[in-house]
Amino acid sequence: MAQPLPSTALELPAMEPSPTPTPTPTPVSEEELAQYEMPLFARRSLALVGPIGMGDGGLPATAFGAADGGYLQGLMRRMSAPLPSRWLSISLRRALLSRVNTPAGLHGADFAAERAWLLLRMGESVAARSVLQSVDAANATPKYRQVAMQAMLATADPAGLCPFADGAGNSERGWVLARAMCAALSNVDGGAKPLMDAARRQRIATGVDLALAQKVIGAGLNSRQAVTIEWDSVVQLTAWRFGLATATGVPISDELYQTVGQQVVGWRALAPAIPIADRARAAEAAAATGVISNAALVDLYAALDAGEDTPAALSAIASDLRSAYVGADVATRLRALTQLWDGGETPQARYARLVLTARAAARIRPVDGRAEADRIVAAMLSAGLDRTAQRWRGQVEEGGDAWALLELSDPDASTRLSYSAVASYTGGGDAALKRKLFFAGLAGLGRLSAQEIESGAEALDVRIGATDSWTRALDRAVSDRQPATVLLLAGIGMQAQNWRSVPPAALYRIVAALRAVGLGGEARMIAAEALSRI
Repeated sequence: MAQPLPSTALELPAMEPSPTPTPTPTPVSEEELAQYEMPLFARRSLALVGPIGMGDGGLPATAFGAADGGYLQGLMRRMSAPLPSRWLSISLRRALLSRVNTPAGLHGADFAAERAWLLLRMGESVAARSVLQSVDAANATPKYRQVAMQAMLATADPAGLCPFADGAGNSERGWVLARAMCAALSNVDGGAKPLMDAARRQRIATGVDLALAQKVIGAGLNSRQAVTIEWDSVVQLTAWRFGLATATGVPISDELYQTVGQQVVGWRALAPAIPIADRARAAEAAAATGVISNAALVDLYAALDAGEDTPAALSAIASDLRSAYVGADVATRLRALTQLWDGGETPQARYARLVLTARAAARIRPVDGRAEADRIVAAMLSAGLDRTAQRWRGQVEEGGDAWALLELSDPDASTRLSYSAVASYTGGGDAALKRKLFFAGLAGLGRLSAQEIESGAEALDVRIGATDSWTRALDRAVSDRQPATVLLLAGIGMQAQNWRSVPPAALYRIVAALRAVGLGGEARMIAAEALSRI
């Protein structure tokens, strides 16, 4: 409880002490000042960079092994994102966040910047910022500053630019405006006005870009500015516009969101400054790509359910989710689950609904939910509930989707299947493609003998024995025990718009490689996801 103010004003001392004159201070070099700003013991090494260690779920420091820095940089730059696989994206995020040794030939800050840039393209704005913040600002390089600006804009935090603004060049327009914004936010002497006047004279920015910077400046102390943002003439959303508009509470239309890549869906879903109702749809899409977890998505809809001004469509979803968890009886819970699953209008949306309902589905007993076994098992596995899903083993129809998913995801599998079991698989949808993916997943997980793999590859025309530069690079990374490099190469091998475009042979190689470097759990989830999303 706060202490009450005294009823009478405190009296000042009768005499104030006079200041004692001191000699003129000796000039101190910038190097000496830096020691006071960041003591030697507190500085972080550039030889080991990343926000999470093994105790936090990261990969070991040697996860990239002795791989050349230029080679790893090339892999990260070549990768298109988001990836079609939720579970590969989650695994790759874990690798990029890990506290690992800086590869030979790369500066530690540049290595962090490359990792953060890939995370940004994956929609992982918060993770990208975390990687950058594992490097001291004093060690920033030009590449690091360039990516840092993108990360701070993606997380809608213009104040995050301030530690780097003074060291950036005057030729980069964004940093010129950043210095003006930081002057206002930190209330420095002179304020932002001289800097903004200079920016206008030099035509650093015009239109909405300049107006958004002025709006950020208006958030500073004693600014006395009120700026209205008009989007009418804007035809393209940029990182600058997204970041500053979101930071200052300026709504962005759905039409403008249509002009950007899928990575902004993740940025939007993770931005707490955006009203929760406005990011619900983005959050579902982000869940399908691995940016948002099942728990986070459920929390979002729980907040919508508790809100008073939630739009009717979102309120209905939240209500169904509540019924799926705590419905009066099993029939009510199953009916709510079915309504949620059927509400997905696209393949991505339908998979997002599986993620949303994963733990609600886990509350259904096999004896009660056999009619919906395929989707119940798929929902549990979308959130990694593999052991819970195994309760359904022996309770589902052999040869169906649920049976195949349970075979692929079994963490304790000790027996091998025959090719006849693969041939008997008649899953829903595109059965021919799903049979090939099922075979590839089982083969990669070591669930088929060498002879059965050869027979299946010939019968299904899955060329798992073909080699090229990618398979050879993957084999080298496996033999050198480099799990992080394997994950990068797995992402390179999965450059497709959706799972239908992922070759079964590539799935076999990816699953086998992950399993070989100790990422068996991730391998099983990716193999099961392939069937769930066709």
